Amino acid sequence: MGMQTSAGGLGSRGGLVYRGRMTAFFPHSAAPRGLSNPQADAPQAADLLVVGAGAAGLMCAREAAGRGLRVTLLERNAAPGRKLAVCGGGKANFSNLSIRPQDYRCGDAEGVFCVSALRAFTPERLLHLVRAWGLPFEERAQGRLFLKAPAQRLVAALTADCQARGCRLLCRTPVSGVRVTPQGFVVTTPQGELRAGAVVLAAGSPAAPKVGGCGLGYSLAAALGHAIVPPRPALTPFLLGPDSPLPGLAGLSLPVRLTLPMCGSQQEHVFEDDLLCTHTGLSGPAALKASLFWEEGQDIRLDFLPRARLATLLDAPGAGAQTPRGLLCRHMPQRLADVLLPPELARRKIAELSRAARQALDAAVHAHTLWPVGLAGLKQAEVCAGGVALAGLDPQTLQSRHVPGLYMVGEVLDVTGLLGGYNLHWAWASGVLAGRAAARRA
Repeated sequence: MGMQTSAGGLGSRGGLVYRGRMTAFFPHSAAPRGLSNPQADAPQAADLLVVGAGAAGLMCAREAAGRGLRVTLLERNAAPGRKLAVCGGGKANFSNLSIRPQDYRCGDAEGVFCVSALRAFTPERLLHLVRAWGLPFEERAQGRLFLKAPAQRLVAALTADCQARGCRLLCRTPVSGVRVTPQGFVVTTPQGELRAGAVVLAAGSPAAPKVGGCGLGYSLAAALGHAIVPPRPALTPFLLGPDSPLPGLAGLSLPVRLTLPMCGSQQEHVFEDDLLCTHTGLSGPAALKASLFWEEGQDIRLDFLPRARLATLLDAPGAGAQTPRGLLCRHMPQRLADVLLPPELARRKIAELSRAARQALDAAVHAHTLWPVGLAGLKQAEVCAGGVALAGLDPQTLQSRHVPGLYMVGEVLDVTGLLGGYNLHWAWASGVLAGRAAARRA
């Protein structure tokens, strides 16, 4: 049975067709007015209610419905997949060919919690789906997978697949409460109550509020007895203090090797990618990736010549007659060289430099150390770390250890991946794992 609509017969917009009474959203149009008041048409019972119709919620609904469950999705926004539709600059970076558990921060550990979900749904299985949906894609540097079409087409294809499997979608339906009864769950919305044998919390995180991010999932999970790790921005720029010279290089972009030294239980992390200097600090892929693992008060070390050694350049034939500044300006922007080089050494002949002077130059170029004063806030963050504490869930199923029949997926959990398609893949994989588990339990 497809998604029902309010008018009899056939309805079609944006290439999708719906039958029955109006409770569905047409992805390529404004949300139908009937969606703002689904009480009259929405059934009061389902096998599974999914709170949130983002990437994780839609994939979970698709998987569970494909295994025979009656599934209803509840979305507070006027459209499903709002954040998904704009990710990757509108050309969704929907996964990565190299997905490993160590690419994720799971609570204070690295990746162990993610293993079952990542095994359940690999990049290869996702690509099979993307091809079946007729979506063109391409591989970019570092294994990143991007659509060659607007990300809205991915939202439309996934929504249509849910429709084909019998899912129901209620937009403009915020959830204000979930309570447990002997018969299952009762979910409260402004339009009335809905009942189900199981519930999935897929309401995302507070990151990127302009495209629908909110903390609803946290409050619902907390009310059901789950601990919440305070959210903090991740994949977001570093902020530098007024004494740092790098903000004066705003607009400068170049490849670097960025190292986060060991800090407490965290191992050393090294990222080799592009760095962008901004008016307030550091951005670009290298900085955004490092922000995931950075702890307050921790230093970062920058190697501005990651593919060469300054010592080798200083010893090259003919280098002795040059100055360090003249030499470096052939390998990096002049204004960066002027910031990095100690003034007393910049214009001396290389042949005149002592061993200590050479070591000072080497440290300035290959181990430039900074102490960020913080991270940009959640409004600028691609995602956030923190969320529902992982100790309260079974990683094999993503079912609550406290409330049988309650599942949580995607950004609502304290799981955050690196930049490059990892977080969207976690949304897909966690949704699939929970959808399967809910179907087995039913």
